[in-house]
Amino acid sequence: MRKLAIPVLIIIAVLFLMSIFVVNEGERGIVIRFGRVLKDVNEQTQVYQPGLHFKMPLFDRVRFLDARIQTMDDQADRFVTSEKKDVIIDSYVKWRIKDFGTYYLATGGGNQLTAEALLQRRVADGLRAEIGNKTIKQIVSEDREEVMQDVLVDAQQSAIDLGIDVIDLRIKRINLPDEISESIYRRMRAEREAVARRHRSQGREKGEVIRAQAELEVATVLAEAERTARVTRGNADAKAAETYADAYEKNPEFFSFTRSLEAYEKSFSNKNDILVVDPSSEFFKYMKAPELAK
Repeated sequence: MRKLAIPVLIIIAVLFLMSIFVVNEGERGIVIRFGRVLKDVNEQTQVYQPGLHFKMPLFDRVRFLDARIQTMDDQADRFVTSEKKDVIIDSYVKWRIKDFGTYYLATGGGNQLTAEALLQRRVADGLRAEIGNKTIKQIVSEDREEVMQDVLVDAQQSAIDLGIDVIDLRIKRINLPDEISESIYRRMRAEREAVARRHRSQGREKGEVIRAQAELEVATVLAEAERTARVTRGNADAKAAETYADAYEKNPEFFSFTRSLEAYEKSFSNKNDILVVDPSSEFFKYMKAPELAK
């Protein structure tokens, strides 16, 4: 009996250990029995929370599924707007498992790569439908939030049969294809150059106006100065003539004498000058008759 009891105890211990399974934190467990997901009395998938649990040894197989929030950061994809223009949109999706039984069956045994491939296809279809109804300006402006919200609602509805709950969807970046970007850059450069040429032309025009105004002001100032100078010279000449007239009236002979002396001084100031004058002319009046000077 003792020899038989030991193998029996070993078998019981092995079966006991095979009936125990542990679900880690952040995971959920479902039991597969005879190829079918084990359900509870309400015909709902039996989901095992983190902790120690029991199953039927040999017949039950436990599948552990990640219950945490997952991030699907997909590669950028190309979409067509309502203007028939291509845009490159890079987005990401936050999701987690909502119905573990449905998720297990829809993804071929709970394969996360399969789940993300199916989800990505549905999100892309939703984005394609929304982007196709919007212009580029609407996508990159105030309608961007509306687009993301509409796509999120569509993704949540389409992911129900996958057992997935789509928590959030965001558009990270919106770019234009390289060939379109280059043409836009060329057009922008041409527009900026046209604006620059217009500004330079306006600057030259304003410069001509400023120079014309400056020249007009200079001419006005010079004319005013010339007029003032002429008036001043006229007044001075008039004053001089008046002075000469007064002097002549007081003593005509003395006035004639002083004027002759001035004429002699100016005539003989340069020794190299040659003066041809008739000796009997009035020019030598005071030189021939010095007594007149007295």
